[in-house]
Amino acid sequence: SGLLLFKGFALATIIVVLIAMLGSVTVLPALLSWLGDRVDAGRIPLLNRRAQRGRTGSGRVTGRLLGPVLARPRTFALAAVVLLLALAAPALGMKTESLGLEKQFGSDAPLSIAHSRITESFPGGPAPALVVVTAPDITAPEVGKALDGFENVTLHRARNIAEFEVPLPHGAADLAELREKRLPAVFDGTGAKAHVTGETAGSVDFNDQLRRGIVPVFAFITAVTFLLMLLCFRSYVIAVTSIVLNLLSVAASYGVMTAVFQHGWGASLIGSEGIGAIEAWMPLFVLVVLFGLSMDYHVFVVSRIREARGSGLDNRAAIETGLRRTAGAVTGAAAIMVAVFAVFGTLSMQDMQQMGVGLAVAVLLDATVVRMVLLPSVMLLLGERNWRTPRGLSRLPSLEDEQPAGPVRDRVRA
Repeated sequence: SGLLLFKGFALATIIVVLIAMLGSVTVLPALLSWLGDRVDAGRIPLLNRRAQRGRTGSGRVTGRLLGPVLARPRTFALAAVVLLLALAAPALGMKTESLGLEKQFGSDAPLSIAHSRITESFPGGPAPALVVVTAPDITAPEVGKALDGFENVTLHRARNIAEFEVPLPHGAADLAELREKRLPAVFDGTGAKAHVTGETAGSVDFNDQLRRGIVPVFAFITAVTFLLMLLCFRSYVIAVTSIVLNLLSVAASYGVMTAVFQHGWGASLIGSEGIGAIEAWMPLFVLVVLFGLSMDYHVFVVSRIREARGSGLDNRAAIETGLRRTAGAVTGAAAIMVAVFAVFGTLSMQDMQQMGVGLAVAVLLDATVVRMVLLPSVMLLLGERNWRTPRGLSRLPSLEDEQPAGPVRDRVRA
């Protein structure tokens, strides 16, 4: 993305995931091997029976929900797509900005009230731009003549640098004129270069870099997702549908964030208010996190469907079996993530609320509408095309164990 903020996010999350992965294939199996049958020690019979009933009940509930979906896949697929697109519609008018103090904490917060009173008592415009001029010789006559047109110029002769401030009464509009017209005209032919920074310039540059950065980030994410799904399932149909389903979840999340925090629809229900914009870094952050989370259990679900199909079941039965087998794990994981993200929605800062609500809504939709309705509907409508491997792809290495999960194999795994 070209931004230090996201480089920090990336490094931290890569380290966490790497350590978790290494632990899951080294420490965890070693510990389980050492414990042996003692891993079951300390079980509470009552809780164990309830857990067994919960797993059985989860499968029955999933079966009852899947019945109508698999009986009328076109109807449910269309309904799910319409619902997600309706939720995503407000995102078409999304506006982003770096939220100031008065928007971060809400109009009723003591900090915002104090800021408003100070601004009323001591009114002022946007922060001025700081212009830094560099030249081979800052004392050269042509450079000095150009600098004479500005006030309060500070010279650093030893470093061949000059700096001064330029008022920006109209904010970003004046900044654009300063950068694109005024400074180039003044310093043209002098051999000097003028660089503009400051609070307003930093905010504008940050937003511009985010807009430029989201395109290559999006391209990278979709390309990596497509290639990994291709290696896992040897099917470009599965790869493409995985990306489309995830994009629908992300779009719905964007729409809900825009509706709640930009337009204020239902914001009072979570103790917030509409502020007319979304935090500038939020769309890119939500996109990356949601793709990672949703692809995690998407691969899990589709793998179980593929196993069931490989064991000899027809397409409809394989879809139902795979979803039944994974219902408990997906529901539990989604419930944990929704609960964790919802905590951020209770905080006082607007950007934390936006992140919490956006991620919680997306995970909830992904685990219910997408995984339980749209995914089985689409896979049933596609039929055998889900598993058709074009020539050339069969030679690719597979990341999945291709042996069918038969009864004996299940007992050996257990």
